[in-house]
Amino acid sequence: MNKVYKVLATASILAMAAVPVAANAQDVPSGSAPENKQLIQNQVKVVPGTMGQITNFVNDNTGKFITVTGRGLAPTDQNQIILSITKDTKIVDAKGKPVALKTIVDEKKVVKAFYNPNITKSLPARGAALTLVVQDQSFTAIDGAVSEVREGGILVKGTDIYNKYEDTILLHFADKATILDQNGKAITADSIKKGMSVRAFYGPAVAESLPPQSTTNYVIVNTDNEANGPETGQELTAGTEGIITDTADGKITVIGKAMEKGGVNHVILTVDDKTQIVDEDGKALTKDALKTAVHVDVTYSGIMTMIYPAQTHADKIVVKKAESVKIEGTVKASDRTSKDQVYVSVGSDDSAANDVILNITKDTQIIPTVGGETALRAGTKIVAFHSPIMTLSLPGITNAEVVIVTSDDNAIKPR
Repeated sequence: MNKVYKVLATASILAMAAVPVAANAQDVPSGSAPENKQLIQNQVKVVPGTMGQITNFVNDNTGKFITVTGRGLAPTDQNQIILSITKDTKIVDAKGKPVALKTIVDEKKVVKAFYNPNITKSLPARGAALTLVVQDQSFTAIDGAVSEVREGGILVKGTDIYNKYEDTILLHFADKATILDQNGKAITADSIKKGMSVRAFYGPAVAESLPPQSTTNYVIVNTDNEANGPETGQELTAGTEGIITDTADGKITVIGKAMEKGGVNHVILTVDDKTQIVDEDGKALTKDALKTAVHVDVTYSGIMTMIYPAQTHADKIVVKKAESVKIEGTVKASDRTSKDQVYVSVGSDDSAANDVILNITKDTQIIPTVGGETALRAGTKIVAFHSPIMTLSLPGITNAEVVIVTSDDNAIKPR
């Protein structure tokens, strides 16, 4: 295993002190609670938060952003989120002392990231960081399948969510371990069965035994599945129903809807000789069938890179007969549009002959710029894929299926 473990006596593993990673939904940044403890119940404000490591850091002309990967502090909070770091973001340790962001990233410290509740509906969600609280203790986590259930613990085979190495570890439940199902409902350890997929947090101490052992006090279990072939340590197959929005260097970008069994709405997939490509009738196709604007159903491993958009290998691609129409242009203010419609100057020119009005429906996937918003204001530059069915009016009106914001630098700011 590609890890450096802190050695503990195997005989004492059951007595290891668990790192308290469970958090109440009422957790708030340090220093925000009122001094009068009797008023806490009435004055405390629920702030969403994610606890984990920073798995991606961007600092360029678009701004400063971090991706926090771990688990939500409450069942409704995000397990992974992209957060913008602004001059108003507080970065402190548990005692309120300022900490350099570079130190957190370089030393892979665990943080509780609190953010504005106004986040995007993208995957991962995006928002603005309010406070980062650096934790005194660290932990890691594994995504995988339960290959064996033992008294007081489980043997898990899978992948470390931070370094992406394949891993096998025997996890012992702490006395007050939090065990949740996929819906955030508390369950007991005896509800966990062989083959179920889990995300389990453990450490920092790990016994250098065979297999390695540690204590976990936070486990998320998918009780609806028993993974096929749990001995392989592979996760359930995930997928996306969507549109190919780009093809380059042996890869395709697909944007759409995650399938019920799991997946993301925006994914970059490597296509190679191991990828099965077929039409809707199951007939084999070549890579030439994978063109921009074509509708596809793609399936892939749930194990993917922790960047946005996610990247992984395409296991199977079903090419559909349907195709969309691709346009590029700028959103313009217009008295011809109504609620949930945007006027697009196609080509961003002065000609109105090829302009389009897009209906933005509940099924429209809007991909904002990093740290941006999904609001399509006048001045926003976009690439859009829309239905080939269009009204005969001028401009034509049609349903937007995917809208990718390429720039919102000139977008009109809300008053």
